[in-house]
Amino acid sequence: MSAMFRDLGYAVRRLRKNPGFAMVVILTLAVSIGANTAIFSLLDAMVLRPLPYPRPERLGGLMMKRISGQANQPVRIDGETWRQIESNVSTVDAATFSATGGVNLEADNQAQYVHGQRVSARYFDVLGIRPLLGRSFTEAEDTKGGPRAVILSYGLWQKSFHGDTNLLGQAIRLKSVPYTVIGILPENARTPSAAELWTSLRPSTSDEGGGDNYSVIVRLKDRAGWQEANAQLSRLQSVTFRALEKQRPGEHFSLCAVPLQEGLTAGTRTPVSILMAAVGFILLIACANLAGLALVRIGRKEAEIATWLALGVTRWAILRQFWLESLVLAVLGGGAALLVGSVSLELLTTRIPNVFLAPGGVSLDFRVLLFTAAVTISASVLFGLLPAIRMRRVDVRTSMANRGSHAGSARLRYGLITGEVALTIVLLTTAGLLIRTLIYLETLPPGFNSVNVMTAKASLDDARYNMQAPFLRLLDRSVAAMRAIPGVEAAAVGLNVPYERALNYGVQIADGAQTGQWHMTELIYVTPGYFTALQIPLQAGRPFLDSDTPSSQFVAIVNASFARAYLGRGNAVGRHLRSDGNTIEVVGVVGDVVVSPGFSAGPMTSEPAFYVPATQMPTQLVNLSHVWFQPSWIVRTKGPVRGGAVGGGPVAGATRQMQQALASADPDLPISGFYSMKDILADVLLLRRVEAGLLTTLAGLALMLSAIGIYGLVSSLVNQRTRELGIRMALGCTVRGAMLEASRGGFGATGTGVMAGLLLSWSAARVVRSQLFGIRAYDPLTMAGVTALLVLVAAVAAILPTFRITRIDPAQTLRSE
Repeated sequence: MSAMFRDLGYAVRRLRKNPGFAMVVILTLAVSIGANTAIFSLLDAMVLRPLPYPRPERLGGLMMKRISGQANQPVRIDGETWRQIESNVSTVDAATFSATGGVNLEADNQAQYVHGQRVSARYFDVLGIRPLLGRSFTEAEDTKGGPRAVILSYGLWQKSFHGDTNLLGQAIRLKSVPYTVIGILPENARTPSAAELWTSLRPSTSDEGGGDNYSVIVRLKDRAGWQEANAQLSRLQSVTFRALEKQRPGEHFSLCAVPLQEGLTAGTRTPVSILMAAVGFILLIACANLAGLALVRIGRKEAEIATWLALGVTRWAILRQFWLESLVLAVLGGGAALLVGSVSLELLTTRIPNVFLAPGGVSLDFRVLLFTAAVTISASVLFGLLPAIRMRRVDVRTSMANRGSHAGSARLRYGLITGEVALTIVLLTTAGLLIRTLIYLETLPPGFNSVNVMTAKASLDDARYNMQAPFLRLLDRSVAAMRAIPGVEAAAVGLNVPYERALNYGVQIADGAQTGQWHMTELIYVTPGYFTALQIPLQAGRPFLDSDTPSSQFVAIVNASFARAYLGRGNAVGRHLRSDGNTIEVVGVVGDVVVSPGFSAGPMTSEPAFYVPATQMPTQLVNLSHVWFQPSWIVRTKGPVRGGAVGGGPVAGATRQMQQALASADPDLPISGFYSMKDILADVLLLRRVEAGLLTTLAGLALMLSAIGIYGLVSSLVNQRTRELGIRMALGCTVRGAMLEASRGGFGATGTGVMAGLLLSWSAARVVRSQLFGIRAYDPLTMAGVTALLVLVAAVAAILPTFRITRIDPAQTLRSE
């Protein structure tokens, strides 16, 4: 042991004598291992770490399963399917819940907007969460007409009610009606959603339960297994799947349960796995660079090593000494990597919303520290392996005569550079494909004009607006007040705006070739001026008018996709639809606007949609839509308000005046947020932007490391061949020829690496194909651009060190010979 500590001290002293080498190694390891640490933290939180619930391996969520046997996406079900699960699946305890939505809460004599979720009676029991105070929902509270009850998160209890323990059993005003507080969750409770309070869902088979609006969470009962539970689930006949099977003849769909963590992270596992592979490539490239650097160092110390051998030191002792130096550097680099990883993770988590993260959150915990330690040790082995092999081949006689051959070392370094370049090509190609996809999506014609448009959202899931008269009065007064704002060109309200998914609703074609057929489309209620405010072009017919009232003929405006798909090639104006027992006349056709994907094939697309006047929207349907959607107040200004910027960004000054206008109609209605259309698009593309940005950063890092490796290779070759190049120049070789001769090895390794990298990129493209849209996985333009960029960088890195050849004096070289 004392010998080991002595060797360790000697290794430290040797490194202190060569601080430049040590600093390069430590910084390279800090960056490469730090990147691995940060991305592994995400992967661990989403895929590997158990969820923060009792016996999390027995928790599951429902997925849709194709006939191929692959569970491919989370699924929502209708009320009838939920009833079948409750009655026929005996192997699990199940609960159902809805998506998180906004609700209005009165606290401290002030209305505020909070995130709420509706859940069934056994929801918290299935998760294994016990309230800190009070209890969970009862079956009576989860039944239509039952008592109104609410459970608060610890954070909301502290923020809005100051931790008042007397609140339990008291009534608070939620959605403008009293709800009794029956429970408060513990401070460390983590639910799958980002809700701040929970109310009873009261599932049924009609209204909301008539559509696919319920999600399900299950917990295996004792002595039951997933195979048995899935056998029971697969026998259920879902209305959703029967409709899908009609649309896709020959395909079969069924329900299955998968571990909850897999279901929660189904949309983010692929991007995070791609990033994990990318940082793994970065580590390999870094180790290859460090191995090449260590080979140069070994080559320079061959005479010293030969002297040790001549004095009787064993090769094993020398090898151990070099390993200890590698280990010291790796430990220092690993320690610095923790700092780099911590800062990188902090930046990542501020960019990624909690909705994309696992309930347990992301942190540098003990598991991540173990991973970092393992990567650090592996890195020391990787970049110390080849130098160790090279050291074993040191010949005492030739090395002491300073005539040792560096051919073997050069061949190893050529191989390392080839591998670096190949991995860099893969990363650059993948990043290029994602960037081109993002550019395509951001420049996709949206179908409207986003310049100088600002929107405000508020929750109307409120008892004050569950009747038609006060709802329409709020819209009339608020829109009139916004139109009166100086500089406002148009104002309106819509249940949704472009880029957002709308309410899925069934409509029947009343005349024409598809008479009697039902279609699921997107339904959006709007006020007059909606199409003007967003400048959505009217292609035929007329816009909505103030004369379109509840007592007049029911009318609708359809978009071009709806008209093309369901109303044929003739004039759609004058055709008729049926919905909720009413006959609706189509009075206009407007252009398509893009919407976010939901479960569609692409990230953004145009869907068949029909618009109806808010005045003619059935009251029951209005109330139901407000459970899931917050309507948007839309303002278009003639120019920037009080010096604001144009271009689709926030309109300065408009937000305050819009808030005042809405307050003039209802001072107790809190606004949940103000958004420009640019903000909404950014939210839709957020995860793609983060993924593309991270992968581009990693690809740039790989390119830099490869350039450093090529520079180091050519630089060391120039140093080794100075005498040879001087003799060549004395015999008539030009300086240019000598420079090309010295850089030839770098160009050769780069060319081989590019060819290998392009072949690997074809395989990698298949992995990222699901992340691409508007571009082929094997895009020749991307691959050509990536190749040109790498060759250019490699050429600069290979030529720069050869400029030292211009300082060689051939006459001096001959005299030294």
